[in-house]
Amino acid sequence: MSETYSIPKIGHEQEQSRGSQDQRNHNDSGRGRQQSGKIHTPLIPFALELGFFAGLLWGLLRWLFYKLHFTIVAPGFLAEPFFKHSFMNTMAGHLVGLLFFIGLSVVASLVYTLLLRRFKGPIPGIVYGLIWWVVLFVLTGPKLGMMNAPDRLTWNSLYTEICVFILWGLFIGYTVAVEYTDERKREPEKAEG
Repeated sequence: MSETYSIPKIGHEQEQSRGSQDQRNHNDSGRGRQQSGKIHTPLIPFALELGFFAGLLWGLLRWLFYKLHFTIVAPGFLAEPFFKHSFMNTMAGHLVGLLFFIGLSVVASLVYTLLLRRFKGPIPGIVYGLIWWVVLFVLTGPKLGMMNAPDRLTWNSLYTEICVFILWGLFIGYTVAVEYTDERKREPEKAEG
């Protein structure tokens, strides 16, 4: 008295389709996404990647400004306490300086992501960049021999370095804000067409 019946082919295909969709959703959640549509990006890998690209982009821009004589602060100013000044003026010294700037950017990005990611908008990133400029160019840099005190730098150097650090902080801060707050809602929607 056992009843046997077969699953209709259409229902079986629907079940397979549902199973493959569940598998895709499972794979997506493994990459940091959930089915509800909210994004949950892992903090540390995101901060490391952001810091690397912030350091690379803005470090290369600082190097360009140095080569164009907008600033007299060497690209390798962060490595100055660890290397001879004559080495820091070579191309290899500039590369070492870029690596140190990338390292600084990774640290700054980790700090911002771990402690300040709840802030919204561009202003916190701008303030964050200014704070880093003050720490490096006013508080520690002249004492460690990284550069001259701000009152002994040229006006062009001051403007250039302040602007670079403001934009660097904005890049880090606003990228984190867009990723971890609802900043995407403030962006204009794309026109469909």
